[in-house]
Amino acid sequence: MDYVVVKWVHILSSTFLFGTGIGSAWYMLFANMSRDVRAIAVVSKYVVIADWLFTATTAVVQPATGYYMAHRAGYPLGSFWIMWSIMLYVLAGACWLPVVWLQMRLRDMAALAARDGTPLPALYWKYFRTWVALGVPAFIAFVVIFWFMVAKPA
Repeated sequence: MDYVVVKWVHILSSTFLFGTGIGSAWYMLFANMSRDVRAIAVVSKYVVIADWLFTATTAVVQPATGYYMAHRAGYPLGSFWIMWSIMLYVLAGACWLPVVWLQMRLRDMAALAARDGTPLPALYWKYFRTWVALGVPAFIAFVVIFWFMVAKPA
């Protein structure tokens, strides 16, 4: 496959990956700050869908296209910026896996509370705080990865 096409796919998929993460976090955060159970139920439902459609698929595309480009461009995988990018990507993935599980639980609890007209349980808010705490290092990791992709420091 042509290098430029793979590079385009890599950049496009990184945009989907990062953009979905930022957008999901934004809407989930503000829906939760509203304390409107119905809004939280709707937003959390679509955040889970977006994660499976965009984040999961691009999470596979990114390392595949990155490896291809590094190989074709002659960058050793042991290069400083590639090694750090890989480690940060693994860190972000390690944060994302429990986040997906948490989002599904948050979605289910919110749907139940909205259906029954009850407030969200204390466990919901505990899970939500954990969701936020896991999102922060993942966000920072992706910002640094973007810098490494652009700067390629020695």
